Amino acid sequence: MGKLIVSEFISLDGIMEAPETWHFPYISDDMAAHIEREINATDVMLYGRVTYEAFAGFWPTDEAKGESIAEKLNSAPKYVVSTTLASADWKNSTLIKSNVIDAIARLKQETQGTIGITGSATLVRALTQAGLIDEFQLLVHPIVVGKGKHLFDGMSATVPLKLTGTKTFASGVVLLTYQPDSPA
Repeated sequence: MGKLIVSEFISLDGIMEAPETWHFPYISDDMAAHIEREINATDVMLYGRVTYEAFAGFWPTDEAKGESIAEKLNSAPKYVVSTTLASADWKNSTLIKSNVIDAIARLKQETQGTIGITGSATLVRALTQAGLIDEFQLLVHPIVVGKGKHLFDGMSATVPLKLTGTKTFASGVVLLTYQPDSPA
């Protein structure tokens, strides 16, 4: 059975939207190495429509060819959840248009390895509430963004988590790793 891991860039005030406007100054060498290791260790990529379109618009381009993770992102199996896309044309992409929770549960059953999600807040919230997330890796940046989308906005259920790891990078970003926890 596959392990479903959420990895998110998040600000100190909980904003995960538009990290391209605040994330890059905090990438230190040790953090970049961590991100590269995590992406290369992921067997299947899972995206919501917005993240998929952003990634599909950059990673297959000539501009991305020099990036260390480009080959992995371009060659890995990718699943995109969308009710509005007509097709998913990035190499090795499969579109999930309906019965999302059931489809992701089947994907977990059929996958031997790691399924990674980044961005895709709406999808992360739905999968969290369905109990399908196995691990959250939150890269908390030392910045207050002030406005934007919070990762867990609009959750209708309480989801207890337990801290399973921490790591501080040279830039001051802190990796907090959580797994689901049963209430005491």
